[in-house]
Amino acid sequence: MKDFFNTANQNPIIAALNHVDKLDKVIQSPCKIVFLLTGNILNLGFIVDSLKKKDKLVYIHIDLIDGFSKDDIAVKFIYEHIGLDGIITTKANLIKAAKELHIFTIQRLFILDSLALDSGINSIKNTKPNAVEILPGIMPKIVKNVIAETRIPVITGGLIKEKEDVILSLKAGAIAISTSNEEVWYM
Repeated sequence: MKDFFNTANQNPIIAALNHVDKLDKVIQSPCKIVFLLTGNILNLGFIVDSLKKKDKLVYIHIDLIDGFSKDDIAVKFIYEHIGLDGIITTKANLIKAAKELHIFTIQRLFILDSLALDSGINSIKNTKPNAVEILPGIMPKIVKNVIAETRIPVITGGLIKEKEDVILSLKAGAIAISTSNEEVWYM
């Protein structure tokens, strides 16, 4: 857990790997944390090993990995056989399963409207993940609101394209920014 927060504090830009073809670019990037948003049961070990060999912290978005059911057994298998640093998920049951295994958890929330915001805040309060990722990440007022309501560290992601987006998210209290935009990786 300390690794994530210490690393994010020193290097708050997180590379979101959304296509296996970008693996080498992520490996070469200055980003120390990687959110793995792609892969399948056959190539997941190779992808994670490749990133780990370059001292990257790897957080697997388990909802997006093909070939696994989205249940407790998948979390346990990935934990025991892949060597992740944590998981990302939108599913409360997977947060609970991961926490029982002492896996670092990031709950991903899509904030589409005020109903989604209220529902997301309630979910965070119930699941108590280690961190929350809010999408889209270009809503500083919402970031402040979620932090104030939950007291859980927030990561922003989605639609972050410019330095100003990064600065506004960090000023709003986000601890890090996740993005698949290669230009932002080098900011």
